[in-house]
Amino acid sequence: MLEILKAIFFGIVQGITEWLPISSTGHMILLDEFIHLDVSEDFMELFEVLIQLGSIIAVIVVYFTKLNPFSTKKTPAEKKSTWHMWVCVVAGVIPSAVAGILLDDWFTEHFYNWYTVAATLIIYGVAFIVIEYINRGRKYKITSPEDIDIKTAVLIGCFQVLAIIPGTSRSGSTIIGAMLLGTSRTAAAEFSFFMAIPTMLGASLLKGVKIIAIDGLEVTSNEWLLLAVASVVAFVVSLAVIKFLVGFVRRHTFSSFGVYRIILGAAVIVYFALFA
Repeated sequence: MLEILKAIFFGIVQGITEWLPISSTGHMILLDEFIHLDVSEDFMELFEVLIQLGSIIAVIVVYFTKLNPFSTKKTPAEKKSTWHMWVCVVAGVIPSAVAGILLDDWFTEHFYNWYTVAATLIIYGVAFIVIEYINRGRKYKITSPEDIDIKTAVLIGCFQVLAIIPGTSRSGSTIIGAMLLGTSRTAAAEFSFFMAIPTMLGASLLKGVKIIAIDGLEVTSNEWLLLAVASVVAFVVSLAVIKFLVGFVRRHTFSSFGVYRIILGAAVIVYFALFA
């Protein structure tokens, strides 16, 4: 029961931090310092990737009609627009897919540490504040994910490559990139959600195959139970967080997330400097 409670807590943190631009990896590293699941290191590596499946399903549920090009509720023009958006999403994930296949293990080995996470938390926190300051009163040329063209999508995807560095935040890097390219906050957030579907599905599949099929990890029934519980919790929490973020950015800037990232980065530095 204690391990299930821990899994629930991991699911809550995953569901919140995956979509807010505050770095799920950074929070997971901190959480693992205080709450340890009674599992092997190899399974924990698998757990941290597959738990994302719950968050992915939440995006699909929330935006099912918008993402569905076969919806009977859409006109032929709207269906065509949905297909165009999917083409842009796929084009946008190509840079990160290539980088992930080639460099993920190397970055994990060399940069998966607290000082990298602390640095990226602070750097991107400052970036959010600076970008919002520069963009004050700006009229964005792209106000809907459907308005993003293939070239812009690929450029946004290049920003998503930065998320291979722990602590960067996949949603944070894509949102920053989209805004720099003239996309409104709401459109940037939603396009980031949509790009997460193939990105996270692909990452989960590759990691799962590598750890289970290639490395030969044997997962116990209790470990599968913990993963299932955490994924369901991540799904439920993600439903609420996705709706919250879209509503929030319609009325507010991302500066508050920037401030939070800077504070968290400083807290990581203080904690590990004093207690690690």
